[in-house]
Amino acid sequence: MSRSGVAELPVEGVLPALDGATGWLHSPPLTAEDLRGKVVLVEFWTYTCINWLRTLSYVRAWARRYRDHGLVVIGVHTPEFPFEVEPANVARAAAALDVDHPIALDDRYAVWRAFANHYWPAIYIADAEGRLRHHQFGEGDYERTERVVRHLLEEAGHPLPGDDLTAVTPAGLEVQADWDHLESPETYLGAERTERFASPGGVAMDRVRHYILPEYLRRRHWALVGPWIVERRASVLDGAQGRLVVRFQARDVHLVMAPRGAPVPFRVLLDGEPPGDAHGLDVDADGRGVLAEPRLHQLIRVPGAVADRVVEVVFLAPGAEAYVLTFG
Repeated sequence: MSRSGVAELPVEGVLPALDGATGWLHSPPLTAEDLRGKVVLVEFWTYTCINWLRTLSYVRAWARRYRDHGLVVIGVHTPEFPFEVEPANVARAAAALDVDHPIALDDRYAVWRAFANHYWPAIYIADAEGRLRHHQFGEGDYERTERVVRHLLEEAGHPLPGDDLTAVTPAGLEVQADWDHLESPETYLGAERTERFASPGGVAMDRVRHYILPEYLRRRHWALVGPWIVERRASVLDGAQGRLVVRFQARDVHLVMAPRGAPVPFRVLLDGEPPGDAHGLDVDADGRGVLAEPRLHQLIRVPGAVADRVVEVVFLAPGAEAYVLTFG
């Protein structure tokens, strides 16, 4: 066993080429020759994914601590939603999230397919000879992943910057989920993948319908109120005002949304009242916020005990596109 505390790692394959990328941020295109002799950590991500966001503190810290000791971290941005295809949106998100390591733009899923990948986030680690030696699908197992990085650096003869693991203190969106109390699943709001839709009469796909609340909204269920068009990927507000309502049990509530045109003011209510100190990063204590760019918005972060609650998003102008609710 090495100093890193990792037993011998099996070879899982060969690091695929990255030449399917449609562009790069923070770096020229990286080839096998550029990466020769380096330990390479590749992470698949998409910038609205809360599961990826909760890995970012760790991957960012490793990229910075070990980059002068033989590690290259590459983020492969494979988009989930249409607006994530735009390089300008990815660049803006990377800057806002302080991501400065190389980013391969994978708009056509070519790199995704080369790795036979199926997940956001997913980490693949290759040794200095270009052999895949470890993978991690989804969040967690951060200590093990860093120990693998250290093991492969040591194996390749690169000096390690000390014997300790990297100290990481996530903040904001990057704080780990409250897994012990999280009872609400990811909920897509387009007709293609949605579940637990509670407005009476169900979804009328691709046409305007005036939706109403059910008499009782069960936990994990959601509803629309007002004139909405439920498209394949998103629910789109078609009138001057509309509401999205969900009953949840979690510490955090996030909503991926985009404006279709001008910015859209909105207000968040928790159990019918302003959220106060339970407001998220993207609204104030009165629950007021503005949808001005396509991204994930944190609506609620409950500071105390987690319980069964109802959150209501009131959009005050047309053009809001609501894609997915996520929780933490």
